[in-house]
Amino acid sequence: MFPITRPRRLRQSDPLRRMVRETTLTVNDLIYPLFAAPGTGVAKEVVSMPGVYQLSVDKIVEDAKEVADLGIPAIILFGIPDVKDDDATGAWHDCGIVQKAATAVKEALPDLVVIADTCLCEYTQHGHCGYLQTGDLTGRVLNDPTLELLKKTAVSQARAGADIIAPSGMMDGFVQSIREALDEAGFSDTPILSYAAKYASAYYGPFRDAAESSPQFGDRRTYQMDPGNAREALKEVELDLLEGADMVMVKPALSYMDIIWRIKEMTNLPVAAYNVSGEYAMVKAAALRGWIDEERVALETLLSLKRAGADLILTYHAKDAARWLSKN
Repeated sequence: MFPITRPRRLRQSDPLRRMVRETTLTVNDLIYPLFAAPGTGVAKEVVSMPGVYQLSVDKIVEDAKEVADLGIPAIILFGIPDVKDDDATGAWHDCGIVQKAATAVKEALPDLVVIADTCLCEYTQHGHCGYLQTGDLTGRVLNDPTLELLKKTAVSQARAGADIIAPSGMMDGFVQSIREALDEAGFSDTPILSYAAKYASAYYGPFRDAAESSPQFGDRRTYQMDPGNAREALKEVELDLLEGADMVMVKPALSYMDIIWRIKEMTNLPVAAYNVSGEYAMVKAAALRGWIDEERVALETLLSLKRAGADLILTYHAKDAARWLSKN
């Protein structure tokens, strides 16, 4: 007790603080999202996400080279197809936009880890993550038929060069179905990063601008999780682990750090946190108005996710964070 015990003794200098720091954020923790679009020479900024662009494949490769030069180990690819249909053809076709981008990046940067987001909402006319019941306007996805589309998509992405498959549609049994499909196609060494606890969140708005994936009717609450549920997240993770997931993800991140912590406590597998578009946009908007110090707030946010238990952090701040960490 005071005056014998003085915690401030270990805060007296920057070197000492670094020595006793419990959590450290490094560039190796970061994954950078990229949005692949049709065309050539395309770099269209997303209005609601300053600094984030829809990029044609040639520009994706340029951005990926910058990512690699900064020491960031991985990217995750999302696609904006030129044509959408009820069968989500652009998601699973071998000439799909993500497949083209994955192949181009791996040819240019073999050591950069390419993660493919394995979902269907960007590729369907209605903007939902799979097949819908005929005439249904609520957004209730037919689970089992949709698994067949996800299997085709995952195999096509792996064949194109994706190092990791990341299914995000929250269909029951999607990890098992994709694992079986990958194994049968000869991709038994391709890991699955499952969006195991993906919530029906209001923080996704800017992403839907970037990926052009807003539902045309209804919403996604019949397959994405209720924000009030924590025990259900543990159940979802447990099921995905039994089905063969190699890593699991929590999305969004900031409002769900308790979920990250609880999942980390229950598994020894790597846990990822997706610092989503709305979280990024809030920081950007406040920084542009001079209300906050973007660098300090962004790095503090990412560090807090690491402290909560995240081993990997998907963030649109990744490139800036890598520069700030290098500088500091």
